[in-house]
Amino acid sequence: MTVDYADYVDAGEAVDQGALSGKVAGGDVAPPVVAGVDYERLLNAREEPQNWLTYYGAYNGQRYSPLDQINTDNVKRMVPAWVFQAGTTGLIAGASTYSFEAAPIVVDGVMFLSGWDGWVWALDAKTGVEIWRYKHAVPFDVSLCCGNVNRGVAVAQGKVFFVTANARVLALDATTGKRVWDKTYGDVRAGESATVAPLVVKNMVIVGSSGGEFGVRGHLDAFDLETGEHQWRSYMVPKPGEPGSETWPADGEAWARGGANCWITGTFDPETNLLYVGTGNPAPDFDGGVREGDNLFTDSIVAVDVDSGQIRWHYQCTPHDLWDYDSIGECILFEQDGRKLLGHFDKNGYFFVLDRTNGARVSITPFVDRITWGAITRDGQVTAKVYPDKEGEPVHFYPGPAGAKEWTHASYSPETGLFYVPVQDTGATATRRRREFKESIPYWGAGVQVDIEDMAGSISAFDAGGEEKWRWRNELPMCASTLVTGGDLVFAGEASGEFNALDARTGELLWQFQCGSGHHSSPTTYMVDGRQYVAVPVGWGGWAEGFLPGMLGAGHGSALIVFALPEPS
Repeated sequence: MTVDYADYVDAGEAVDQGALSGKVAGGDVAPPVVAGVDYERLLNAREEPQNWLTYYGAYNGQRYSPLDQINTDNVKRMVPAWVFQAGTTGLIAGASTYSFEAAPIVVDGVMFLSGWDGWVWALDAKTGVEIWRYKHAVPFDVSLCCGNVNRGVAVAQGKVFFVTANARVLALDATTGKRVWDKTYGDVRAGESATVAPLVVKNMVIVGSSGGEFGVRGHLDAFDLETGEHQWRSYMVPKPGEPGSETWPADGEAWARGGANCWITGTFDPETNLLYVGTGNPAPDFDGGVREGDNLFTDSIVAVDVDSGQIRWHYQCTPHDLWDYDSIGECILFEQDGRKLLGHFDKNGYFFVLDRTNGARVSITPFVDRITWGAITRDGQVTAKVYPDKEGEPVHFYPGPAGAKEWTHASYSPETGLFYVPVQDTGATATRRRREFKESIPYWGAGVQVDIEDMAGSISAFDAGGEEKWRWRNELPMCASTLVTGGDLVFAGEASGEFNALDARTGELLWQFQCGSGHHSSPTTYMVDGRQYVAVPVGWGGWAEGFLPGMLGAGHGSALIVFALPEPS
């Protein structure tokens, strides 16, 4: 592979894996399985349980698979089927900042997976043999707040879509890995970046920006999936005169550097034609004195018309955030008693259920034991209690800035009617330090130290009313996404390396495997030739100092481990 790292516009190419030719059908060319993935198939993704066609498995964000070959009776027999080692090389920063955070996509026996530093791979989903790889050249001086990570790809119409740390969105040919188009949608000089897994809706590829810790203005963007032509942009901080602008200071440019980045993939309801996204923290994160007001649409659930990019409604989870409580967590779509609802576990420690047609509040309940920053009543009233208010005076609060649940995802089973959430019960101390805004320089407004003692975690099961049904306790915070299946299993990885299968109805631990590195990613499941597989990317890094600083020195790891029941002898 020849890559000119000075050429930030056109660098990046598929690697010829000649050594693998002949090991899979077509050598280093994948079968054309993605050619037939269109909007109709994505709408009905769960009718293809053998595949995992989109980031959450389906537009509804449930991270549920009806596959039940592996179930509560036989999961104890599950063993590794194959392992893909991605390597640990990179240019942007030290090894501790690299982390495998992607959700593997599988289409008819071919897996598509992204990694840090601009890597994308196509693998044989049955054997793990690499078919092709692509490397996009990313400048080494990109401003990244929270690790060199990438959360996955999208596929449709013969293409694989992904974003890069230097705020670009690319389309690759799914059979060869060759670049089809490449578009910029963020200003890296201002501190913008990209880590989100794209979402394909209709004829569009929808992506969000990152960089709120550098004082940028967050946005969603849509591109034509065939040509890459830009379709619309939706800013999440209103400029003066727009609805919501009254929640920012009338003088100055606090709004222009207000944050509210959409750095986690949204969910979509074709009946409402709305895309539901969570927005990130305001900037500066902890110093509210320079941004008086509620600071819309930061820390909000926002419903966007997918055709126009217009915001239709919003619900702000943490007005005037002083704790770095991004509301970027997934918006899980479900129905109950004939009502179209949305469930959202927020970093601030509360579980929100909203009517997704209009944003009306249905219920609000805490899902973590310790919440000291403030309180939210059942009628939605928010009262701040503890926050970094005085210069140089340390303040301790729960949850810490990584939240009671960070970006990693909860799941929902329509069979049990329960949500399964990975919980982090960890505090932090923040000391306000006012800083002058400078482009591409971190704009936090405080020094922060996350606790390294007195912490806990759990996988907790809640019903739609917010009642906790069971809790599987852990000594360390749970820092990885859950997956729930039709076999009544909840899969969840631990920071210490264990990958667990729990009974979805009782929380009983049924199976465990030590993967050799911590989990901070999203497992998926699929089937090839009648055999069910569970795939989990393993790798410890990213913003570990934010959610578990005591494990900053833990083994990095960079493997995809795939499990299945033993093949019949």
